[in-house]
Formats: sequence, C-alpha cells, structure tokens
Amino acid sequence: MSSRTMASVAGFTLSLLGDPVFAEESGTLELDAISVTSEYESPTGPVKGYRATRSSSATKTDTAIRDIPQSISVIPASVLKDLGSTSVERALDYAGGVSKQNNFGGLTLYEYSVRGFTTSEFYTDGFSANRGYPSTPDVANIERIEVLKGPAASLYGRGDPGGTVNIVTKKPQPEAFTTLHTSAGSWDRYRTAVDVNTPLDDAGSVLSRVNLAVEDNHSFRDHVDSQRVFVAPSFSWQLNPDTHLLVESEFVRHNSTFDRGIVAPNNTWNGVSRSTFLGEPNDGDIDNHNNRLQAALEHQLDDRWSLRLASHYKEGKLWGFASEARPLNADGHTVNRRYRERDNDWHDSITQLELRGLFDLGSWQHELLIGSEYENYRKNERVTTIAGGPYDIDIYHPVYGRPKPDGTRSGTDFFEHVESHALNLQDQIIFTEKLRGMLGIRFEHFEQRIDDHTRGANSRQRHDALTQRAGLLYQLTPEVGVFANASTSFKPNNGLDASGKSFDPEQGVGYELGIKSELFDDRLSSTFALFHIEKENVLALDPGTDTSRAMGKARSQGFDLQVTGQMTDAVRVIGALAYIDAEVTEGDNVIPTGSRILGVAKRSGSVLGVYEFQEGRLRGSDVGAAFTYVGDRSGESGSDFELPAYHTVDVLAHYKASDTVTVGLNLNNLFDEKYFERSYSNYWVNPGEPRNFTVSLTLDL
Repeated sequence: MSSRTMASVAGFTLSLLGDPVFAEESGTLELDAISVTSEYESPTGPVKGYRATRSSSATKTDTAIRDIPQSISVIPASVLKDLGSTSVERALDYAGGVSKQNNFGGLTLYEYSVRGFTTSEFYTDGFSANRGYPSTPDVANIERIEVLKGPAASLYGRGDPGGTVNIVTKKPQPEAFTTLHTSAGSWDRYRTAVDVNTPLDDAGSVLSRVNLAVEDNHSFRDHVDSQRVFVAPSFSWQLNPDTHLLVESEFVRHNSTFDRGIVAPNNTWNGVSRSTFLGEPNDGDIDNHNNRLQAALEHQLDDRWSLRLASHYKEGKLWGFASEARPLNADGHTVNRRYRERDNDWHDSITQLELRGLFDLGSWQHELLIGSEYENYRKNERVTTIAGGPYDIDIYHPVYGRPKPDGTRSGTDFFEHVESHALNLQDQIIFTEKLRGMLGIRFEHFEQRIDDHTRGANSRQRHDALTQRAGLLYQLTPEVGVFANASTSFKPNNGLDASGKSFDPEQGVGYELGIKSELFDDRLSSTFALFHIEKENVLALDPGTDTSRAMGKARSQGFDLQVTGQMTDAVRVIGALAYIDAEVTEGDNVIPTGSRILGVAKRSGSVLGVYEFQEGRLRGSDVGAAFTYVGDRSGESGSDFELPAYHTVDVLAHYKASDTVTVGLNLNNLFDEKYFERSYSNYWVNPGEPRNFTVSLTLDL
C-alpha cells in the first residue's frame, strides 16, 4: 500500500472517531480537515540534510540502510551544493576509502578505486554507465551518489571487488518549481544551471522535469580549458493506480584540452610549475559527445508483488588531437612527446526485467528479487600516433609552436563487441525481530569479440560466471546493529596482450564485518567496517610494450567509517575515515610482490560541517568548513615513485537574502597547499588546484 493511500485511510479513520455524535445527529458525515505529513524518504528522491535513511542501490529494492548487512555510503546532492562543486570525485571524498585514479587527461571519470581496487565501472540508476569513454556525470542531474562497499557482482554483474558507485538521477516531483543557479570562479570559470519541474495535469499523474547546464571554464593550468552543454529532460506518467512509466534522457556536448599534467623529475616537484602545460595550445580540444535514453515501466501486480521492465541505451563519440609527454630525457629538463589522434565511438543497450515480491515462509518473512539482464555493447577505437621530426619540450621553460610530426603513423585500431546474458536471484529475509539476512546469486554468460585491424587478428572469449553474496545483520539494540557478509566478483579483462591474445577474467572475493549505529534520536548515522578483499588475474600496463599484461594477485584489507547526520537543527555534518593496506601478493620483476597498488593511500579522511542560522536576519543562511586528508600513495605501479601526503581546508558561506534569493561564497584550498592529486607515472602527474574561490547566486522561482 502506498504512503499516500495509507495517509488517506488514516485521515478518514481519525475523522470518524473525531465527533461520532455530530455524525449521528446530522445524518451526514462531514470530515474535519486533517493535515497528514509523511517523513518517508524515497530511495531515489531528495535527502533532507546529509543523512539518507533508505537506498535502492544495495538491493535494487526500497530498503532501510540500517537493515542492509553491508556498508553503503550515500552522498546527497546537498553536499556538492554546499561545497560549490560540480565534481563527482569531490563527493566521493566523503564515502570513505575511495581514491582518485587516471582521469584520462581530464576528459572523464575514467578510473577510481574503492577499498584499494581500481575500477572504471560506475552505474546510473542501476545501469552500467561507463562503457566507452563517457563524459563526466553532471551534477545538474544528480540527486545522490551511493557507494556499495565490497563485491556486488551478484546484483550488478561483472565488476571489481572493491565497491560499486551508483548515481541516482533527479526524478520529476509532484510540486512545480524552477531553480536557477549561476556561478563564477577563479581562472574565468562560469556555469549556469536551470532545474524546471512541471506537473502537466491537475491530478499530478503526469510530471516533467528538465535540467540544463552550460559551462565555460578555464583553469590554473596554462592553455587548458573546457566547455559543456548538458540537457536532461525526464517525464513520468502514472498510467493507473498500479502502473507507472518513467522516461529519462541526457544529452552532453563536452570539449576540453587533453591534459596529462606535469613531470616530476627525480620523483619530486623539483621546480616544475604546477601550471605548466606540456602539450601544444594549437592541438585543439578533444570533443566528447554523449546521448542517453532510458525508460522504466513498473506494474504493481497486487499488494505484495510487482514487475519492472527497464531499458537503457547510450551512445558516444570522442575525437581530437593531443600532444602527450613521455619520460624525462637524459638532459634532465626536456621530455619527448607523442602526437596522437583519437577517434572512438560506442553504443550500449541494456534491458532488465525484474519481479519483486513479499511472502512468508513459516515465521520468516522474505523479500524476493528475480531479475534478468541482457547487454549489447559495441565500440570502435582508433588511436594513431604520428611520428617525425623533433617534438620535445622543456619542462621548466616551455616554448610552444613546434611543427607537428607528419611522418610514420602507428597505433591501435580495433572493434570490440560484447554480449552478456544474466539471471540473478536475491532474498532478503527477516528471521526474527532482531535478525535479518540476505542471499544473492547471479549467473552471467559473457561473450567478447575483438577485431584488431592493425594486426589483422581477432580474438574471442566466452565465460560463464557464478557470483554469490551472503550477509547477516543482528540488531543488538534499537540503535546498534552488527553485520557480516561475504561476496565474490567477476570481470572479463578487456583488450589483448602483446601477442594478441585475450586475458583470463579477473576474480575476486571479499569479506566484511561491521557495525551500524543510529544515535542522538536518529539524528546521526554511522557505519564502521573491517574488510579483507583478494583479486587475481589483475592487469597492469607494461611501459615497455605500452600494452596491458596479467600482473597476478592483489590483496586489500583495512577499515572504513562514514558518519552523516543532523546533529542539531542548526548543524549538519558528513565525514569519512579509511585505512587501506593494498598490495600485490603475486607479482613479477616489473611489478614485484609487495608493491603498493597505484594511487591508494593507507590513511585518508574528510569531514564537512555546516552551521545554519535558525533565527533573526540570518535565518536560512549558513557557514561551514571542510577538511580533507590523503596520505602518501604509490605514484607508479612497481616503482618507488610516491605522491606525498596532503591536506586541504575549504570554507563556505551562503547568505539567504530572501525566500527566493541565496548568495554563496566558497574558498577552496584556503592555505594554498601544493600537492599531487593523482598520477599514472612520474611523467603524467596531476597537481591539485591552488587556492581558488567561487561565488554563486541561486534563485528559487
């Protein structure tokens, strides 16, 4: 029964009880006006403050987070709003145990790591969203970002064992509103976003929402800029009381300078300016265009069973030229560069059919999910390196304008086709009032074909994978529950080795033991977990051949903590802490056993606190601060190059001038910390942003 129906029944019942004598005397029933408000939080809707109470990412059902026997971190859109940030990676700082990895020259959310294991997978509304090279998700259409810790292959299919990120997009809402947000910041960064939500009929059964954003950004990096146009129309229709249709789409036109960062001579800053650009300003931008369309039809069969049919289609194209730095030359101050052309396109279609239901078996209550999924993914990738003539540059005093190489052309040119069929079963069980369990299993058949046009070769691989998940949660007290789980993962390795052969798939297993707490009258939620994860058939890039190769086995273990809450009516807080010991346990002479996994800090943490004024002229205004710490990390696989630890402090303030007008100021990296944000090698190092500011204006129309 829906919350709206329950509220109506409650109101009717209370009215009958309110004045029975009056009803009897008049012979006509008159209902008192009763206002019934619901505190129910939708797992796909807005979050009040920073503390989410429900999620669908961990189970693909509407489940209270406290009842899930696994760690899940939820970062609502309000966190990014308070930080004045449009970066998904910035939000992930508050998930605990998530590290920045290769961002493909600034073009996309290409790779990140969760609990020590790097992945290129992320999801949007439960659909794989990172096939190909899609542009970075836009905050204009993000409602919340959810990180499911540990392997999730039994629910989502092939992936990495560290964790899964699912982005929940904004959905049409019953009330009409329009929000305009515009900002300007250091280095001529400008952005305007509009969110228009409109009911299309008086009954509120047909709703529409359009999110639009336009950006024109420069950077502290010399000659580096980007432009973006983002449009996300969505539409929902309550066809009848039992049937609902949701259609969502996104269209992105993004272009930016391809920027691999700077070189770290002798593995240090060594006088290289963090603004130095080692490409060529006249290379032009890399264009990245993406389109997405998805629809979900849900039908309530009865009060206990429902059926969901959903389909997702996306396509993209990335093309352009770039000059990329190579290792430092023997003279100690110049690097050679390679001039490359990229021309990639991809298409991905996914269809899901799910049956969900509630039933009792003896004294046990079950919530069952039976699902199937079919995916068809195609990608053409061509990367051409053009040689000829000297094409080096001085890393301390760059001089631009060298003639472009126009000689020998080499590179990669291949077509990849992937098809997968999957069946999954999940059972959430209430054994007793205090004991809950979860069982999950998924069978997936995977087929991949790669046609290598450069070598005139092709490869085929087929795999059948069975992945499982099992967990228990025991509620010690109404406020504290303990949980444990074990799960497995499976991911086919893409690409070919130096001899043109495909790789064996990666396989992983993870174990977790933790405690969940709801404190201070349910104002503060926390999850603390110990974990141990192992993975085999791991790939790494071989610098000698510039191709991937099997590295062997790796292990990650440690703990992470996330805390979110509304401490008082005035104070909201979100924070995370992690300790991750991640290393290669079976390596070779290039990446030895015992090597740290690239980019993963043993210790990291962050906290954001905001105080909102409750009275007087400043009512609705707020001030806050954020602190982030990242420990030292490996800067290149198998080498002794390390990125040093760093910390940053940000401050923020928003002045609510009226009910409809808010002015904001964000000052980031307050103490102008000089740090490395990420690296792929000591000649592809991304420095963090110097001290900078953003001013914003929000109009609620």
